[in-house]
Amino acid sequence: MDSPNTRNLAAADIDYRLAFDLAPVGMVLSRNRTIVDCNQRVCEMFGVTQERLIGQSFQLLYPSADEYERTGQRIAPILNANGVYADDRVMKRVGGRLQGETFWCHVTGRALNRDAPHEAGIWTFEDLSARKPVKAELTAREREVAAHLMDGLTSKEIGRALGISHRTVEIYRVKLMRKYQAGSAADLIQKLMRG
Repeated sequence: MDSPNTRNLAAADIDYRLAFDLAPVGMVLSRNRTIVDCNQRVCEMFGVTQERLIGQSFQLLYPSADEYERTGQRIAPILNANGVYADDRVMKRVGGRLQGETFWCHVTGRALNRDAPHEAGIWTFEDLSARKPVKAELTAREREVAAHLMDGLTSKEIGRALGISHRTVEIYRVKLMRKYQAGSAADLIQKLMRG
């Protein structure tokens, strides 16, 4: 068994900046929903340089300003209560040959101060496009409903999460079923998972 001194020595030998830069998932440090620092994987995922991202609002990475605003409103109370938030959402590539492409992304964040959840945070981003491509052209609200359907939530649960009625959720579910030519809710979820 390692002694405390051995563990401290091993930790002292680790270059944490290098570990951050080379992490296999995208990592971002934020203040007030602005990118303060990010690693190489985030840059690769969004097709942009670190210099272009640092100092920018997270809004740059969203398909629309409306989705950026609604996501911020939705996650604040959860970060405030739990300190941690995670979901799958559609994001947008900023540059490179895939500029403007939307893709599914798993996002996890931790607030450094629960009383002011957007004040400072640590966020990870995992590109899900290989497993879950975005094929149908969806509205911002349809993407939100689709993400919650894939998480197995009922219409009532989705309505509570999004601050809309369960009947409105049902309307969006029917629209999604038409767009994906799904015959049932289970068929829709399978087709959403495949893209």
